[in-house]
Amino acid sequence: MTNPAEARYRSRSLWLDTVPESLAARPALRESVDADVVIVGAGFTGLWTAYELLRREPTLRVVNLEAEIAGFGASGRNGGWCSALFAGSRDATAKSHGRGAAVELQRAMFATIDEIGRVVDDEGIDAHFHKGGNLEVATRAPHVARLEGHLASERAWGFDEADVRWLEPEELGQRVRVAGARGALFSPHCARVHPARLVRGLAAAVERRGGTIYEQSRVREIAGGRVATATGEVRAPHVIVATEGYTPSLEGRHRDVAPVYSLMIATEPLSDAIWDAIGWSDCETLADGRHLIIYAQRTADNRIAFGGRGAPYHFASGTRDEYDRDRGVFTELRQVLHELFPCVRGARVTHEWGGPLAIPRDWYSSVTYDRRTGMGWAGGYVGDGVSTTNLAGRTLADLILEQDTELTSLPWVNHSSPKWEPEPFRWLGVNAGLRIPAGADAFETRTGRPSRWREAVLRRLVG
Repeated sequence: MTNPAEARYRSRSLWLDTVPESLAARPALRESVDADVVIVGAGFTGLWTAYELLRREPTLRVVNLEAEIAGFGASGRNGGWCSALFAGSRDATAKSHGRGAAVELQRAMFATIDEIGRVVDDEGIDAHFHKGGNLEVATRAPHVARLEGHLASERAWGFDEADVRWLEPEELGQRVRVAGARGALFSPHCARVHPARLVRGLAAAVERRGGTIYEQSRVREIAGGRVATATGEVRAPHVIVATEGYTPSLEGRHRDVAPVYSLMIATEPLSDAIWDAIGWSDCETLADGRHLIIYAQRTADNRIAFGGRGAPYHFASGTRDEYDRDRGVFTELRQVLHELFPCVRGARVTHEWGGPLAIPRDWYSSVTYDRRTGMGWAGGYVGDGVSTTNLAGRTLADLILEQDTELTSLPWVNHSSPKWEPEPFRWLGVNAGLRIPAGADAFETRTGRPSRWREAVLRRLVG
């Protein structure tokens, strides 16, 4: 019988509910210990960092401190897109670091997909990793123009047919049949993954290589060379903060990022007849051209996992269990799912969940490390962290080990995002920004025309 604590963890998402092993917590930190590196957080960022350090230097003493269990946060609740999307303006990168640096960062993201696939194979992690690519489907006339504009921009940056191309409706239909589809952009640079299997498998790989993970060990204080919980402390010359959407709960960091909730639903396993009608045999990840982001995958057990934005930002960067569920958003997700795939209307939705993702003030991810203090951070992925965390972990390992590499010269290294405004201005601004995409989509659905002024505001907000 599942105990109440494990039941709580399994209720966080489809992914955590369907990992095969127990989710019983590892022991908490209950003493003072010395280490070479202490990492606050045991999600993807913290575990990739630990894994890379131990892979390169097996004698290092690496400790992860986790408030709940490994993968409790975004790492165990996301859409399962191992993608090449990077949360940061390419134009802004080119302006500050040069055009070549912007392209190199994107190429590094492309390579990261295959790097994760390699580790999954090497470590024997059964994470349902499948590199089928990504489809961004146009279902309305404004979508076509917007996606064609994106394709033209990619060409201008030097990315060719091998990176992204347009599919006419007939070719799209050979991959997946979406109601009302007018075409799609296809990129091979994406893999479907079961994120909780990946993060839990990564935690086991860290332990096999000699790392120590303390769970149910909420950090109360971070100081130079010291991290303390209520029942112990870790002393280490290198301290890495890897807390993503929960970062504002740390002392002095309440304006570093804005935690914004993204929510998901999942159907029951669908029948062969439904899959014959839909296709989707190569398990591409799927979105469409609307402004209010949606994301979907066909899971290994033949469900559709379907997510999207639309939940509000909560005052003072609040993160609570009850914020994981918003009935209005879940209803909207069902409606969009049925709009795209009408044959799914009779299928039962078995899981509903959500969680916070971290948005920096300039919508730009970063990885930072100060060799003088030994303090480091990575995050602000704006929902694109499944793959970016791996790049962050490899980069942090290079920085900690004082190795100057191609990764440490990428433009997101030691990028400093400005602080968010104090409340109530943060609450007013973030929620106003969250409403604009929904308004733009409603206008386009009603009129069949692009919402120009809202698009201009969105471009200004995200760079």
